Amino acid sequence: MGISLSRRSISSAVTVALAACAVAVTAAPAPAAEAGGRPGGGGKPTVVLIHGAFADASGWNDVAASLLDDGYDVLAPPNELRGLASDAADVASLLKSIKGPIVLAGHSYGGAVISQAAAGNPNVKALVYVSAFAPDVGESPAELSTKFAGSDLAAALNQIPFTDRVGSGTDLFIQGEKFRSVFAGDLPESRTRLMSAEQRPVTLAGFAEKATAAAWRDIPSWFVVSRQDKAIAPDLERFEASRAKSRTVEIDSSHVSMMSHPDVVVRQIREAAGAADDGRGRGGAPGGGGGGAPAELAATGSHGQAVAAVGAVGAAALLSGAALTRFARRRGTR
Repeated sequence: MGISLSRRSISSAVTVALAACAVAVTAAPAPAAEAGGRPGGGGKPTVVLIHGAFADASGWNDVAASLLDDGYDVLAPPNELRGLASDAADVASLLKSIKGPIVLAGHSYGGAVISQAAAGNPNVKALVYVSAFAPDVGESPAELSTKFAGSDLAAALNQIPFTDRVGSGTDLFIQGEKFRSVFAGDLPESRTRLMSAEQRPVTLAGFAEKATAAAWRDIPSWFVVSRQDKAIAPDLERFEASRAKSRTVEIDSSHVSMMSHPDVVVRQIREAAGAADDGRGRGGAPGGGGGGAPAELAATGSHGQAVAAVGAVGAAALLSGAALTRFARRRGTR
């Protein structure tokens, strides 16, 4: 009778102990995105793609699709093209909502926007310029566009007055008959005809607005130079890449290299993302100044929670085992 009672009691105690362990494991909260922020892509940097003038975010379609297939979180927001300061402020606000490392890419005028938007944001680990403007403080895209010969853009522009809820100004469009030769000479005419019809203008004042920050001075950068670019002179792209100490590739492409050579652009972004992943993001890769050790992610989330849960389970098991041993001994002496 004494032995039988001990087994039933021991069985009950084991059940209680296992239940306590299960509760300890279940109680460990699952990892979740930080409140109010966008999560990163499974540990990979989030890639943010900023389009330029006379275009929209659909120009990034092939690049974005490839990166999404690779498991990256990708954002390609609209660039308002109303002014460098306001456009950069919009992008900077978006960047602040992203938790974890960021690779920020800009095409054409979008390069000027990312240079300003990334300044002071420690999460931006790499900048990728794609046939882009990369102004220094005090420079404007309009000023840079006259620095080297080779651009046919100025002669191809139409100036259209506008009035909106904020005020009035002048919008710049590329003339329809010149759009393909200046902007996208290596794409099919059937495609560029639609691109021309759907182009989004940039304001004349915004194009002439001077940069107040140059993030490429502190953040490592990558550059895609388009040798056949007729919108931004290839020599200007080379000059910008050289002074930013960017990792640079040159390709025989029109201005829209992310559309005609998306594989090359994707490789540059992947390389930039890899540098951010392995800690070469700030101050470690060629290009960009800046010092200091790479930022480390806090030991939070599933790893820390699992350790806590295992500790709780182990403690419960040890306590339960000790209690069962004492209980059995007491019963056995009766």
